[in-house]
Amino acid sequence: MGQTKIMGILNVTPDSFSDGGKYNTVENAVQRATEMIDEGVDIIDIGGISTRPAGYEEISIEEELERVVPVVKALAPYDVQLSIDTYRSEVAEAAMKLGATMINDQWAGLYDEKMIDVVAKYECEIVLMHNGDGHRTEPVMDEMLVSLLKQANKAEMAGIPKHKIWLDPGIGFAKTREEENEVMARLDELVATEYPILLATSRKRFIKEMIGHDTEPLERDEATAATTAYGIMKGVQGVRVHNVQLNSRVSHSLNFLKENEYARHNLS
Repeated sequence: MGQTKIMGILNVTPDSFSDGGKYNTVENAVQRATEMIDEGVDIIDIGGISTRPAGYEEISIEEELERVVPVVKALAPYDVQLSIDTYRSEVAEAAMKLGATMINDQWAGLYDEKMIDVVAKYECEIVLMHNGDGHRTEPVMDEMLVSLLKQANKAEMAGIPKHKIWLDPGIGFAKTREEENEVMARLDELVATEYPILLATSRKRFIKEMIGHDTEPLERDEATAATTAYGIMKGVQGVRVHNVQLNSRVSHSLNFLKENEYARHNLS
């Protein structure tokens, strides 16, 4: 049984909802990356453009490249997988040329139709996240499964192996709280597609409302870890988080328990 992968968030932007401006210099970004490596991170997800659902201004491709490329260059020698949180194929290609091996696309290849082919060209992994305008005429899980599987099929047809195509249900994007609750309850249906599933709830408003009272993003880590545990029990293969150390400990503990249960079952 495989270990759940911990994807650590490294925002090199001035306007992230959680840690905007803390890591938007190469020096600070590298320092945080090395901390995450020490804390047990498997993948570092570098983001040069805010992906908040609202309240930000879209930047140019040139500015996104100026933020991302120097950090990728600086981190390329480190023994850790690098992911790029972008929906622009130009940024993805520049990063993959320097050693990034995963692209985390919040628009699942729908914003930039070149994205899937570019990822296939470099034989990298891709995360396809469910997104939209929030207006739908069918139940959220039905729409999600149709949309994500359609894009996953495109990725396979382009030459990306199934095990390199991740699906992300897009908690915090284009969904009501009720729809997000339904998605969380039915994560096993995404897992049943046999694509690796990435769960990304860290410090989001979903966590704030799950706690039940007003909290700042930095106060939501324990509740985020609860969703990590829940996701692992549902069968997700990766979690995208800010607090790497806490979630890594939760992941390793739960995976140990699951493997022990599996071994006992097969020995009996």
